Formats: sequence, structure tokens, C-alpha cells
Amino acid sequence: MLAYALKRLGLALLVALAVSAASFVLLRISGDVALAIAGEGARAEDVDLVRRTYGLDRPLIVQYGEWLARTLTGDFGQSLYFKTSVAGLIGDKIGATVILAFASLTLALAVALPLGVLSALFPNTWIDRLSLTIAVLGQALPNFFFALALVMVFSVKLRWLPVSGSDTWAHFVLPAISLGLYITPPFMRLIRAGMIEALASDYVRTARAKGLSPLSVVVKHAMRNALAPVVALAGVQFGFLLGGSIVIETIFALDGLGYLAYESITHKDFPVTQAVLMILSVVYVLLTLATDLVNAWLDPRLRTG
Repeated sequence: MLAYALKRLGLALLVALAVSAASFVLLRISGDVALAIAGEGARAEDVDLVRRTYGLDRPLIVQYGEWLARTLTGDFGQSLYFKTSVAGLIGDKIGATVILAFASLTLALAVALPLGVLSALFPNTWIDRLSLTIAVLGQALPNFFFALALVMVFSVKLRWLPVSGSDTWAHFVLPAISLGLYITPPFMRLIRAGMIEALASDYVRTARAKGLSPLSVVVKHAMRNALAPVVALAGVQFGFLLGGSIVIETIFALDGLGYLAYESITHKDFPVTQAVLMILSVVYVLLTLATDLVNAWLDPRLRTG
């Protein structure tokens, strides 16, 4: 297990390094950082002075090396738009995004688990068709469309929930529903397929032949094996929620990393954009690593695969 973990850790570090380099290069070629610092109306000589002062005239590989060295010490520089420390800015915003991701993932599992299990227990019935309908609608409807529909119904017409902000738990209800239902279909399909396969296996038939109750057969035998792949998917989806909440946070004006990324891109705040991309990428890689290790611990066959 230790050798497998070290191998996966080394691969994760290489992926994180490659992602940081790619995002650094793409941001640099997407616009002139010196012009963003100097301002749109700056003279050419002022832009050149800024470029020399901040070392932007040096080779790209040198700039990346210096940025990476500072980043590894937790120094992400200063925001060009907010005029404050990027690290402090991200520290203030990341809490709302993590809360939204946890709430969305919890909602998705709460909906997908019972529907997926019931679909497997009663295939080709109205329960199965209802679950399939929910899965298709959740996958087909864009999350921003669903979010706007929720705002129109529950905020504008019924006035039950607030439209924007992140001050209380009520501000997270609609964003969590919008994101949670969007990631529910893959969980539902995976649980359904795993349960159907598990229920048809020999060990489940043996458990039934021993006279175990149907609930015990489903919960203790079938679900225990069917839900193992859900662990990996949950880690991947949680990383997606952290990085993919930009649209939802913008719609609901949640004071999180997604909204911060939107503002930094809008105002060409390169240090903030770079830092957010780096942090979200590393978190995604670490979550994938964690799910790989958990799956390897649950299924020893993966360690020798």
C-alpha cells in the first residue's frame, strides 16, 4: 500500500506542476500584464517601465520559476484590482465555496442514493422511469438556467429565499440546489448500475439462500460493494464543484472563490486569477489522489493492477 501511495503521490505532483505551468503560460499569452498594471490609457514608455520593474521583460521560464518559488512559500503577490494580499483575499473567500460544494454534494448523494437503489431493486417500473427522467433533466438543463428558474420562483414570486449574498444559511439553499441537482445524474446512474450488478452476483444469492432478510442483503452485502466506485466519483465531483461554481456564484453573488475568479478575470487581475487557478487545480489533484488511495484501500486488487 505504501509503494502504491508513493507512486500516486509522485504522479499527482507532476500533474499539479504541469497544470500550474500551463495556466501560467496561458494567462501570460492571453493579455499584457504590464498594460493591465499600468492602465489602459498609459503611455508606451510607462508600460515599458512597468514591464522592466516587475521583470515582465525576462524569459517566460524565468518568470514562471520565480512565481512558483514564491507560491510554494504562500506568497501569491498583490491584487492589481483589490489592492490587497492575494493570499488574504483567497482566505476570506474560500469558506463560502467550500460550504457550497459540501452542501451541493450532500444534496446530490441524498437524492441519488435512494433513487439509484430503488431503480435497481425495481427495474423497468415507474420508479425506474422516474429516476431516469430526473437524470435526463438534470443532465440536459444547464445549471445556470435551472438557477435562474429557481430565483424566479422562490425569490421573486414567493419571496421565500434571498436572491444574492452569503451572510446566512438561506443564501446557500438555491445555489446548492442548482449545483447539487446538476451532479446528481452521474451518481444515480453509477449507483443503479452497481446495484444491479451486485444483486445478480453469487455472494448476494448465497446471502439470500442463507435466509437473510431482504434489507440485510441489500444494505450489508449489495450496497457495500456497489457504492465503492461512488467514493471516487464523489472526490472528483467535489473538485468539480470547487472549480465549477463560477457561474452559480456569479448568479447568486456568493462571496466565494468562483465570484472572485469572475471579478479578477473581468478586471484583468492576473495575480488573483493565477492564484485561484493554481489553488483549485491543486485541490482537484489532491482530491483525485485521495479517492485513488481510498479505493485502493477498499479494493486491494487496484494496488497490483
